[in-house]
Amino acid sequence: MRHLFSSLLAAVAIFTSCSGGKPEYHTITTPTGTWELVWDEEFDYEGLPDSTKWSYDTDGNEYGWGNNEAQFYTKGRKENAWVSDGVLTITARKENMEGKKYTSARLRTKGKGDWLYGRFEIRAQVPTGKGTWPAIWMLPTDWAYGGWPASGEIDIMENVGYDPDTIVGSAHTKLYNHVMGTQKNARVAYPDCHQTFHTYALEWEADEYRLYVDDNHYFTFKNEKTGYEAWPFDKPFHLLLNLAIGGNWGGFRGVDDTLFPHKYLIDYVRVYEKKD
Repeated sequence: MRHLFSSLLAAVAIFTSCSGGKPEYHTITTPTGTWELVWDEEFDYEGLPDSTKWSYDTDGNEYGWGNNEAQFYTKGRKENAWVSDGVLTITARKENMEGKKYTSARLRTKGKGDWLYGRFEIRAQVPTGKGTWPAIWMLPTDWAYGGWPASGEIDIMENVGYDPDTIVGSAHTKLYNHVMGTQKNARVAYPDCHQTFHTYALEWEADEYRLYVDDNHYFTFKNEKTGYEAWPFDKPFHLLLNLAIGGNWGGFRGVDDTLFPHKYLIDYVRVYEKKD
């Protein structure tokens, strides 16, 4: 009996070791196939976001963000991005910095996590309040087809504070984008999205990509096979997490300054590769 018990413990240890200590999500199966974990961020530490996985996107501070957003994105500042209790918290604050009235953070995996196809799961709880604009999205790493929107953009999750119950997923390409009014997107109602965590997922393959909330499939963008103008999604992309304030969409009905600070909570980020 003791020998059997020891053998069982060894088997469990081997399984746990091979699966990174988290066998429950190392390999998952969805209605579209089986997926194997290739990259994850569980936020199981305390401090600034792990610099081997994340960098701060502050480039737009110099020339202005494309959506006329009102925040200044900081770098390496715990007041705006901090990990503790297993959660990454991105905080938007009402404070003056570099000519802006608000500060926040915009994190990206560029150069540290870049992928062509896969399943991307991000479990998050969004803030609420007029003027907030949290997002989970992807941009091309090399911009092979030219500047935005030619090289594409995948919006896994967007939410604006004046429409707090609605989650929006979108595709942006040269042919389909919001500047032209031709963007492809879908909306789904989750009235508690700012009260509890939900899992926002993208399954991206060569013929199409699909968006989900808690495994509820609500949007598909198909490859028309007519060229990069409609489908630039055949190049590596990276992930972004950010909390914007104001802007063309987020600030469409103004910003309520009485509600700050706003906290955007991310429980984990997991990236899977489809198994043949």
